[in-house]
Amino acid sequence: MIEETIITRAIIETYLKELLDSVESDVIIGGAGPSGLCAGYYLAKKGYKTILFERALKPGGGMPGGGIMFNRIVVQPEGKSILDEFGIRYHEYKPDYYVADSLEATACLTDKAIKAGLRIYNLISIEDVIIRDIGVTGVVINWSSVEIAKLHIDPVSFQSKIVIDATGHPSEIVHIVERKSGGKLLTPSGRIEGEKSMWAEVAERMTIQNTKEVFPNLYVTGMSANAVFGGPRMGPIFGGMLLSGKKVAEMVTQKL
Repeated sequence: MIEETIITRAIIETYLKELLDSVESDVIIGGAGPSGLCAGYYLAKKGYKTILFERALKPGGGMPGGGIMFNRIVVQPEGKSILDEFGIRYHEYKPDYYVADSLEATACLTDKAIKAGLRIYNLISIEDVIIRDIGVTGVVINWSSVEIAKLHIDPVSFQSKIVIDATGHPSEIVHIVERKSGGKLLTPSGRIEGEKSMWAEVAERMTIQNTKEVFPNLYVTGMSANAVFGGPRMGPIFGGMLLSGKKVAEMVTQKL
């Protein structure tokens, strides 16, 4: 016999047990796009307690939509090794242009990251950060539905040694820090430089170059990195995004 209340208890008890154990962690990532999932995979794989908050219903960021809702993505040769590591199938369209199914890529990234130990909490938004003398020491979260409904409900805080902004073009976490710190970012102007117009070749390179610490204990990856440091956007080519996630994980590992 199936008992509805047992189903309810199973969901609430197991979720809350894990959530309570996540209040303190090594790394918090904001955003479950390709860079955030990659970073989470490599960090969790090394044994770091890594938490990821995603405001949307499903992981993937802009990847599932491919280009103009054609669910295909392109990856350059440098990023092909990551496709291999995650078991994402692809074929060579022309020399140095590899095409993959964006839905398969999203599913493989999510699957491998979770199985490596990454804890993903969807439908949760990061609405503020915790800043102390040593830098960013955590985030303040609330349910995304609260944000959407514009309800006045107080949030709760989660503590970590490192925070990674993988929120994409809006670079939401860095915007909060810029506002709260009075413009003390580690950028040329001390503020967010802003994303430039599309230039795929330059953007793929700069996405990786711009993956770095932007405020004490706060790192940027993927399109957040380009938006913060003034790089161009690149469209539906994703090698730089994947490599950026791997690079930020390596940088954070060295700091931890």
